[in-house]
Amino acid sequence: QVQVMESGGGLAQPGGSLRLDCAASGRFRGIDAMAWYRRAPGKEREPVAVVDSSGEKNYADDVKGRFTISRDRARNTVSLQMTNLKTEDTAVYYCLVIVTGTVDYWGKGTRVTVSS
Repeated sequence: QVQVMESGGGLAQPGGSLRLDCAASGRFRGIDAMAWYRRAPGKEREPVAVVDSSGEKNYADDVKGRFTISRDRARNTVSLQMTNLKTEDTAVYYCLVIVTGTVDYWGKGTRVTVSS
């Protein structure tokens, strides 16, 4: 069983910054990739950023240059540093852990609200 725990988030003003952290724990052989998704009010869940086992990173077009994903392979953690936040970044953010040879695991989500 794998546990995925997110932390961070909260309220920020437009132009502000927030950091999200995610940690995977439990019994598993390895992690292929870690990613952040989000679900904005009234919308479907969408990918935000992903980092794979080689360290390659990919971002959604609307967060490129503003968000940075970082992974610590030794600690099985991933972070999302969000800068120059916009009101449209308001969403519940979810951490996804793609475990080697088994199913994917999701965190329960952490809320980010960007408002003046």
